[in-house]
Amino acid sequence: MRLYLQAVTATTEAPRYVQIVLEQDLLGGWTLYRESGVQGGKATLKREQFLERDDALAAFEKARDAQIKRGFRVMFSQGQDGPYGS
Repeated sequence: MRLYLQAVTATTEAPRYVQIVLEQDLLGGWTLYRESGVQGGKATLKREQFLERDDALAAFEKARDAQIKRGFRVMFSQGQDGPYGS
């Protein structure tokens, strides 16, 4: 599951983005990746691992909701139904 969110800016500055990815690993666990930065600039990548899918999905949704509250808009969604996941 993957979401790409971008902050809307009224200036000519490069927009900020957040990408949230949830993947199942080969051992049955789940990894949540959160990448953020300025488009075309440096980025920060954080990784969090979960044993259970429900815990990983809850963390994915919490990260998504936090970014939407901060004013980011969903630009691309892959996996799950609809642009906001479940």
